[in-house]
Amino acid sequence: MARWRVGVDSGGTFTDICLFDEDEGRVEVWKVSSTPDDPSRGIAQGVEEGMRRVAPDSPVPGKLVSYFGHGTTVATNALIQHRGVKTGLVTTDGFRDLLEIGRQKRPDLYDMQADKPPTLVSRDLRHEVPERVMHDGRIDKPLDEARMREAAKALKAAGVKAVAVSFLYGFIRPEHEQRAIEILREEMPDVFLSVGHEVAPEFREFERLSTVVLNAYLGPVMHRYIERLTPRLRDLGVEATPHLTQSNGGVIGFSTAARMPVRAVLSGPSTGVVGAQAVGALAGFNDLITFDMGGTSTDVALLNQGECKLTAEAMVHGYPIKAPMLDIHTVGAGGGSIAYIDAGGLLKVGPRSCGADPGPVCYDRGNTEPATTDANVVLQTLNPEYLLGGRMKIRQDLARQAIGRLADQLGLSLMDTAQGIISVVTANMARAIRVISVQRGYDPRDYTLMAFGGAGPLHAARLARELDMKRVLVPRNPGILCAMGLLLTDLRADFASTRLMPATQESVDDVARAFVALEKQAHEWFAHEEIAEVDQHIKRTADMRYAGQNYELAVPLPAGPVTPQTLAALAAGFAETHKQRYGFVAEDEPVQLVTLRLEAAGRVRKAELKSYPDAGPDASAAIVGEREVWFPESGAFVKTPLYSRDKLRPGNRFVGPAIVEQMDTTTVVLPGMHARVDATLNLILEVSE
Repeated sequence: MARWRVGVDSGGTFTDICLFDEDEGRVEVWKVSSTPDDPSRGIAQGVEEGMRRVAPDSPVPGKLVSYFGHGTTVATNALIQHRGVKTGLVTTDGFRDLLEIGRQKRPDLYDMQADKPPTLVSRDLRHEVPERVMHDGRIDKPLDEARMREAAKALKAAGVKAVAVSFLYGFIRPEHEQRAIEILREEMPDVFLSVGHEVAPEFREFERLSTVVLNAYLGPVMHRYIERLTPRLRDLGVEATPHLTQSNGGVIGFSTAARMPVRAVLSGPSTGVVGAQAVGALAGFNDLITFDMGGTSTDVALLNQGECKLTAEAMVHGYPIKAPMLDIHTVGAGGGSIAYIDAGGLLKVGPRSCGADPGPVCYDRGNTEPATTDANVVLQTLNPEYLLGGRMKIRQDLARQAIGRLADQLGLSLMDTAQGIISVVTANMARAIRVISVQRGYDPRDYTLMAFGGAGPLHAARLARELDMKRVLVPRNPGILCAMGLLLTDLRADFASTRLMPATQESVDDVARAFVALEKQAHEWFAHEEIAEVDQHIKRTADMRYAGQNYELAVPLPAGPVTPQTLAALAAGFAETHKQRYGFVAEDEPVQLVTLRLEAAGRVRKAELKSYPDAGPDASAAIVGEREVWFPESGAFVKTPLYSRDKLRPGNRFVGPAIVEQMDTTTVVLPGMHARVDATLNLILEVSE
């Protein structure tokens, strides 16, 4: 029997399953509705149904799974909805209110009414203990163990489920944090513990503290989720070691994920970017802007020369997180985003979403507020009768009624209102793409838009037109690209050490020693994950800045021993990176090394995307019907051919308007565009000259 590698992306609306046959290289996909009350239930259902489809003769199909990886929005959703656990904090005397003080900045400089996100630890659960480590590692004041034990007892009496420990300069010398954790374990053995020198061993006390608190706040949620999923997989007969995607695009074991949930806050979106890198490289497009539109949100990222940059710090739903993650920007615009009229009488869409349950009005599960999906059903860009290849019946009449009520309030026609919803969503997504491109010195017109996610191909052509982009690439299975990305990524861990020093020859020995320590941590991780030496890969970078700057830029470190030439190469790399980002180089200003980073990757066998022979330009064999579709260019319904994605072959060409349907998504080809299928079955849309 064939052995199968399985990737699962558990989203807010659907759970996507990608199955790769290791023997024949065959890729199969499956999709089920998510189960927000218990995501592990939807994952188990999807894996069971998917495996029974590909191995119907096996008594226990789960035993044929050789690799299981998945991405999840559990941590993200818990943070968005503030459904973490009651959390306590122990910090250095005098820093009790740092969580609320932060950087003393408003979320929006010119919005006097803007509210900061809620503080995740109430003031009565924040305890100070006397201790002080200096910036050079000297101990100015030993840890007051008696006060530490008092704090532990007080938090236990308060009934907290998690405790964060973050001391000033604990990342330089962790003995005080280590002893604090020992005391907490003695007094509170059943409580989840999160400590600064393990979670975020870097400088900037507020961002480090925020990250450690978030890890504690989400820890029991992730632990509970993994505890539920693990036996469900076991019951299916899955014996492969399960892995979870990290925000940095790599995967980690379940045990690490349970200890470090903050690393998985962008678990789902990151695998889509990994999948896009692989698909784009095969298609010959290295400069990409990824557009992942799901049921709740849209995630966008920029890939320059085939790589998405890592960021060491990001703001996620209002909370700073100091952990390596792919540079992904998220906006609340998805198929389930709800349309409404604001206080000024203007049409708005999102960020509030109807999610998987009850879902859009057309799902007929009790929702009465129209969503983006309802607008597409009314416009008939989406099939007005069913989704998921016929497995999900939908009600266009209910969608028309809901949007009709909105139209009456706006004084517009039904179709203009439905089209207005799409236009607003498109504007929201275009704004997100400008953040990662125009605002960082990149012109989106120089890039190809890669559309995936369940709703990405449905909106990609309009988004490209809004941004004056000339090309859209739609992968063979766009609705499950995030799940496929799990079969295209490696095991990965990141290690960091903050060491503020000048980028000169005098720092050579210090830099060398720091990387020796980081490499030791990496090799311990390799051993824990049982990664063979031949599959081990290490990449080094340094965060650098001009003296006096507040923020750093990451610069790759040349391979080999650290020498004076290494430092010179770093300085040159920093100047080049600084000029690209800010447009200038301050040649006479001293340059500093701030944080040294090491990325450890364990290569695993990946799914292989096959190429197929050219079948000629005639795509008529893929036409399966036609449908009246509303296009704003004509202001009317236009009779539009329907193509089956499964019947399109390499070399096939056709022109818009057209609709391409498949189980996991629908692609809209606008009038004035032409489409072609490449050798790996990607669908490429281009503006007609």
